[in-house]
Amino acid sequence: MRANTWAGRNKVKVRDVPDPTILNKRDAVVRITSTAICGSDLHLVDGYVPTMQDGDVMGHEFMGEVVEVGPGIDPDRLRVGDRVVVPFPIACGACAACAAELYSCCENSNPNAGIAEKMFGHPVAGIFGYSHLTGGFAGGQAQYARVPFADVGPLKIESDLADEQVLFLSDILPTGYMGAEMCDIQSSDVVAVWGAGPVGQFAMDSARVLGAAEVIAIDKEPYRLQMAERAGHTPVNFEEVDVRSRLLELTGGRGPDKCIDAVGLEATHGSAHIAAYDRLKQAVRLETERPHALRQAIMSCRSGGVVSVIGVYGGLLDKFPAGAWMNRSLTLRTGQCHVQRYMKPLLQRIERGEFDPTRIITHTLALDEAERGFELFKNKQDNCEKVVLKP
Repeated sequence: MRANTWAGRNKVKVRDVPDPTILNKRDAVVRITSTAICGSDLHLVDGYVPTMQDGDVMGHEFMGEVVEVGPGIDPDRLRVGDRVVVPFPIACGACAACAAELYSCCENSNPNAGIAEKMFGHPVAGIFGYSHLTGGFAGGQAQYARVPFADVGPLKIESDLADEQVLFLSDILPTGYMGAEMCDIQSSDVVAVWGAGPVGQFAMDSARVLGAAEVIAIDKEPYRLQMAERAGHTPVNFEEVDVRSRLLELTGGRGPDKCIDAVGLEATHGSAHIAAYDRLKQAVRLETERPHALRQAIMSCRSGGVVSVIGVYGGLLDKFPAGAWMNRSLTLRTGQCHVQRYMKPLLQRIERGEFDPTRIITHTLALDEAERGFELFKNKQDNCEKVVLKP
């Protein structure tokens, strides 16, 4: 089959790879009809997530048709011919974490748990196409994918909604929603979101759906800010204004009630010398993250507010403002998204018209054009916000 693979730092390559097969009795094989390039894929391409190997199949946002199931799958749960969206965390459904609906912390799905323990202190769930740190599972930017624990993860789509309407239930819509949900939004709240990429856009939409009085979008790309503004959010360009000062102006001097970091470890800063400081430290591996967005969110949030972190971090960062966090009674909440928890409720919200996930799609390409898709997305060419690939 054809698949998009990691080919070294700053390189991906579409190649012929072996077709997946059933390895365990709770596996399924899915013929992929739509897949996508995620912002966190860029962390792999940019070399900031360790343990990637040449030839690893990338991608963790995908959906398609079940073509084979293992003997341990109850046909009432999943059968050949079902149309499914596959969540990016692989979860067993039986461990203590899964019982608590903390699916991205599953204790049984990552065969390389020992590596994760050394990095994070405890193991994390397996993830499709996201390094050997999270299990080395082949990803979904391919024609077919093996899905472990297929009786726990995939969500059956039994309506006539198009792929583009439901594909993002695999990751970025639940991730954005969880970011807003962790804020405990009240009707009077002003919510600021750092990053107007796909996850940030969905975090903004989710904050609106959950009742926020105002949602502020912070980014530097005009086309992303325009997309957010068209959706009803207030744009702030961090290359044109000082973010904290602007947020104070917009909130009567108090700061946003809730702040969401939807950027993560490759943030940029409007001040050239500050941006250069963290870029240099990251380049020589004195830190693995550039935490500009996280620092700003903590320093900007009103006292007693909530900072929700859904941007991906992978290691160690410098100059974390612990004093502001502790002395101003801020609550910091975070986590890889527990996608399985949110898929069905969000599908229902899509069906009711509360979300339009298609609004962020700017490019649809054939799978064989994945290299071009990554170039467009990484370099923000042609106003690229989200790339969907068709195998």
